[in-house]
Amino acid sequence: MRVFRLATGGLLTLSLIPALILSLVLGSPAVADVADYPAIKVTRVVASGLDTPWGLAFLPDGSALVSERDSGKIKRIDPRGRVGTNVTTVGRIKGVASAGEGGLLGIAVATPQGSSAPVLFAYLTSRSDNRVVRVQLLKGGKRLGKQQPIVTRIPKATNHNGGRLLVGTDQTLFIATGDAGDPKSAQDRGLLSGKVLRVDFDGQPAAGNPRSGSPVFTLGHRNVQGLDVDGKGRVWASEFGERDADELNLLVPGGNYGWPLFEGRGKDARFINPSTVWSPTSTASPSGIAIKNDVVYVASLRGERLWQVPIRGAKTRKAKSWVLGDRGRLRTIALAPDGSLWVITSNTDGRGSPRSKDDKIIQLSIR
Repeated sequence: MRVFRLATGGLLTLSLIPALILSLVLGSPAVADVADYPAIKVTRVVASGLDTPWGLAFLPDGSALVSERDSGKIKRIDPRGRVGTNVTTVGRIKGVASAGEGGLLGIAVATPQGSSAPVLFAYLTSRSDNRVVRVQLLKGGKRLGKQQPIVTRIPKATNHNGGRLLVGTDQTLFIATGDAGDPKSAQDRGLLSGKVLRVDFDGQPAAGNPRSGSPVFTLGHRNVQGLDVDGKGRVWASEFGERDADELNLLVPGGNYGWPLFEGRGKDARFINPSTVWSPTSTASPSGIAIKNDVVYVASLRGERLWQVPIRGAKTRKAKSWVLGDRGRLRTIALAPDGSLWVITSNTDGRGSPRSKDDKIIQLSIR
């Protein structure tokens, strides 16, 4: 195994150097801070040959499901199998109309209360809208069963479709939507675009939402791409900025995050400032996130690196970045049942430069 090179500030890549002189975005760590940034190591390539992979979710047996944006297929990854033969097709999600950044996007797996059988939730672009469907999993997740739409009429476009799903700690589902190219819609509570939604497993507005009968949990978002929950049950979200400011936000129920009136930090008390800002956006374009031991790990597309952001209370510390070798664009990251992190590359999405046997899933260990 090998430790990755560290990238700092802009696009400069450094060789392995002592931890005390590793630069951070906007600064450098003091001696006492080094433990807040655990070392990251590549363990292995888990899977290869995936076609525009997007979502990732684990099954109770430790295997994983992956969504392919353009094919509409759900693939199953056996982590114990040999790379090249450990990927099988579980089925195809019905009604996917892929175009631009749209298609089959985020997925999540959950076991409804009172049931022993997990179900799959999938976010997809159809001919008429973006929507979330609930799909039966048969034979331990080796086959797809009945598919049912539970949230529909989310505005769609060729970009800014959002698409990330997160199962909450209370049998709820969080849904990240983009502004679908209509920035003003992010401030319109009557529209589902530019929001983070919170619903129950049947797609109805969840109990305890900021406004009774509304699925809207937060608003004022441009294009949320990452969602995860921390050890205190709080939800964090990564978001693409337009030009100057990519964001990591702690979601507050009913909070307004400002888009399109401003991006990044401001002084308007009506809006919630982000916890972390990346500027310029070429260093990040943050996509999926995963939280482990109060550290947010952020996969970045344009930045082609992994960011590490420690959580301290309701705030974050300075972000540090790691280049995972020549892996290219990073789309999704998830915490595996064994405590490792799985990262999906995104070089076949039309904006990357595919390497041999792309796209891949890379396993990381955190120490």
